[in-house]
Amino acid sequence: MKYVRLGILGSGKGTNCRAILESIRNGALAAHVRVVISDVFDAAILEIAREFSVPNAYLPPGRFHTRLEPEAEADLVRILRDSGVELVVLAGFMRVLKAPTLEAFPRRILNIHPSLLPKFPGLEAWKQALVAGESVTGCTVHYVDEKIDHGDVIAQREVRILPNDTPESLHARIQIAEHELYPAAINKVCRQLLE
Repeated sequence: MKYVRLGILGSGKGTNCRAILESIRNGALAAHVRVVISDVFDAAILEIAREFSVPNAYLPPGRFHTRLEPEAEADLVRILRDSGVELVVLAGFMRVLKAPTLEAFPRRILNIHPSLLPKFPGLEAWKQALVAGESVTGCTVHYVDEKIDHGDVIAQREVRILPNDTPESLHARIQIAEHELYPAAINKVCRQLLE
């Protein structure tokens, strides 16, 4: 069976990483995760990678808060290439990727964002939706380009905002939608790459 080789980048709990790995294990996603990389030394996403016996690496990010040092980004590209990665999947990766990675993997980097883009890019989008008085929000899988939460949309899923929603309750429901949407959207891209 043919499959696409993935590299997953994340900074946090890794719940989307777990959803992807479970989808691969149950045969719903035609992919193989070659490496999981985090810019946070003790991130839970690395523990999930070990639980699924996936090679994993900590990438020291350097002194910047929102992006990688140029040397760190060069190391990232090298690790991904050495691992044979064909498609890069961002799963809660809190750094903006720059030209070295974007050029190494053109239209081969995916991200999931907790809003119906182009509405509410940036941090804590579910809070932005609540403050704006929206009745519906959701999540978006998109290609990564040089702008934040901007690239072409691959798939979206709506999540209704309930009258008594708190930021926490809304975010929890968006995450449930993400865990269904992301593996399906990745599978769609993988099928296109395998054609």
